[in-house]
Amino acid sequence: MTQQMINYDGIEQLSVSNFAEKAYLDYAMYVILDRALPHIGDGLKPVQRRIIFAMSELGLKSTAKHKKSARTVGDVLGKFHPHGDSACYEAMVLMAQNFSFRYPLIDGQGNWGSMDDPKSFAAMRYTESKLSRFSQLLLEEVAQGTVDWTPNFDGSLDEPTVLPARVPHVLLNGTSGIAVGMATDIPPHNLREVISGCIALLDNPNLTTDELVDFIPAPDYPNEAHIITPKSELVKLYETGHGGIRQRARYFVEDGVNVVVDALPYQVSGSKLLEQIATLMRAKKLPMVVELRDESDHENPVRFVIELRSKRVDVEAAMLHLCATTDLEKSYRANFNVIGLNGRPQVKNLRAMLTEWLAYRTETVRRRLQFRLDKVIARLHILEGMMIAFLNIDEVIAIIREEEKPKPVLMERFGLSDIQAESVLDLKLRHLARLEEMRIRTEQAELEAERNKLEKILGSTARLKTLVKKELLADAEEYGDDRKSPLIETRAAQAMNEQDLLPSEAVTVVLSENGWVRAAKGHDIDGLALGYKSGDAFLSQAVGQSRQTAFFLDDTGRAYALPAHSLPSARSHGEPLTGRLSPPKGANFKHVLLGQPEETIFLASSAGYGFITKLENLHSKGKAGKAILTLPNDSSVVTPARIKPDDWVMVVTDEPQMLVFKAEELPTLGKGKGTKLANMPKGQQVTAVFAFEPGSKLTLVAGKYEKIFGPTAIEEALSSRAKRGIGLPRTLKQVTEIKLTP
Repeated sequence: MTQQMINYDGIEQLSVSNFAEKAYLDYAMYVILDRALPHIGDGLKPVQRRIIFAMSELGLKSTAKHKKSARTVGDVLGKFHPHGDSACYEAMVLMAQNFSFRYPLIDGQGNWGSMDDPKSFAAMRYTESKLSRFSQLLLEEVAQGTVDWTPNFDGSLDEPTVLPARVPHVLLNGTSGIAVGMATDIPPHNLREVISGCIALLDNPNLTTDELVDFIPAPDYPNEAHIITPKSELVKLYETGHGGIRQRARYFVEDGVNVVVDALPYQVSGSKLLEQIATLMRAKKLPMVVELRDESDHENPVRFVIELRSKRVDVEAAMLHLCATTDLEKSYRANFNVIGLNGRPQVKNLRAMLTEWLAYRTETVRRRLQFRLDKVIARLHILEGMMIAFLNIDEVIAIIREEEKPKPVLMERFGLSDIQAESVLDLKLRHLARLEEMRIRTEQAELEAERNKLEKILGSTARLKTLVKKELLADAEEYGDDRKSPLIETRAAQAMNEQDLLPSEAVTVVLSENGWVRAAKGHDIDGLALGYKSGDAFLSQAVGQSRQTAFFLDDTGRAYALPAHSLPSARSHGEPLTGRLSPPKGANFKHVLLGQPEETIFLASSAGYGFITKLENLHSKGKAGKAILTLPNDSSVVTPARIKPDDWVMVVTDEPQMLVFKAEELPTLGKGKGTKLANMPKGQQVTAVFAFEPGSKLTLVAGKYEKIFGPTAIEEALSSRAKRGIGLPRTLKQVTEIKLTP
């Protein structure tokens, strides 16, 4: 309860808190009800409604000539909406832009902005306007007793509280607005689809929202970009009244390498989009794109050409990346918050909105029919009096000529009402012709038939519903069009990771004895021929692609990972791995590997144990790496070998012995010690391992000595894992490398 008091001067006093609370609530209610939210009846905010009504009062129908917009704005401000002219004009511009409104309400002439820059419209003193043909659906029945009227701000004129919309305009053009503590975002929809939903709801009032979505599957924006929101999300949106909608640009491939974008999402600026893509190109985050062109013109308002590097580029992956990182794909919030027939704001689901609008429309039609029936009855009453006068025309004329006050005499003599007597006295002499009686009787018959028809409709709920349906179908046929925004089921946009964005180039990663690393372009690099710092020399190298990860193994069995593209160029001596990685104290890097994560390798220790693992198991995000190969005492890591399921495996010891067995005998592990490879005497060690296809020719390298083994010699060594194998020449006691021989 507000606390107030009256001082000795008779002035009311209020506490600041009470006054502020009341003032804020009054302001909040004004913003909610009279500025920001649309009414469910006509789907218009007050300023929009006043602009449309003022233009109608100015005679600016769709069949009239255009007039200066300043004339309209002046009338709106002076008669109905005492606010700023720029805000009023902007509201007017929005209703004229065919890229902002699905069904524009104003037909503009001049510069009304562009899709690229909607606010680039000319001043109101330059542009001209009139109402569009579609706006007649809102205004056609205003003067037929269908709406309530309220005084304008100064009480000098009346204005309609809501326009008698013949279609559910609240869904057709949508709207957005921010009130106090609430907001609304209603997307536009297709007229034919919405009316088909209304008809279905009239036929079956128990229709569920899920069934209603079959008729109204999704919003329909004024552009031709694709709506990619899944159906389940759309159903949820229509069931709850709030959610989100995603729209993606439409594009097609031209000449194999040119991606042409010809439709942008709703309210996306083309120039802003081009700047976004250009920024990514300058930052070298779009290696698959070599050129960007704007080929838009009068015939093609939107035509952006994105030229790809080559035909080998995955167009879908590239465009999904662009959709995820630019405005080629955009999400829109939906919040069906409207002022209902009870005058209160509420978030309504699709079924509730259409049900309430149909109730509004049915009542509007009923009021229109009742208004017309009252007019017909009133006219029949007058015609009845005129007919009595014509049947007694001589006596009527005599009374008019002789009586000083003929009206009461006529009323008493012929039983006429005041209105009938007045209409008889207002008759012109020309209407006293003999044919006038026939005209009156014809008009009476026509009006009697119309009265009977109107009374039947008003007396039957079914007939009234049928009339509403017929009018909705007629309006859909005359004003409807096909859907503009196609519904497409596709996967969501996903940005590529940094690795995928890099150009795929052949590289060779070279590791030196002191742990320095570098990457050279190409696969024909000989690490031995490169220059090294004093006291350093070549140790190991691996070939692969720049997008791949380089894996390093140290002499403790730990694995480390670095992106190959991040390694220094081979034009220098490179850089020490210890600058990026943190191996255990005293550990040294011994091997480098390069390949795809799913590739398999054969890891072995000089103690004679080993296993198969995937390269991805060597991956470690931390600098300290991860333990991958468990080394028995006094053993080291043997150079790893790539391996395939059907390969044979060769194990060479320093006895020297050579054992060959099938790769399927090796276990596949994530990490560990592995299984025994060969039966070796105590003190012997494995010096090299290799995997190869059966029938291959191999060369064993021991220092400067090399020996070739053909398929027959290799088959002689074929046995089972953990066997002893066959002897080798003493010159192969320290085999350092096994390689394929052409």
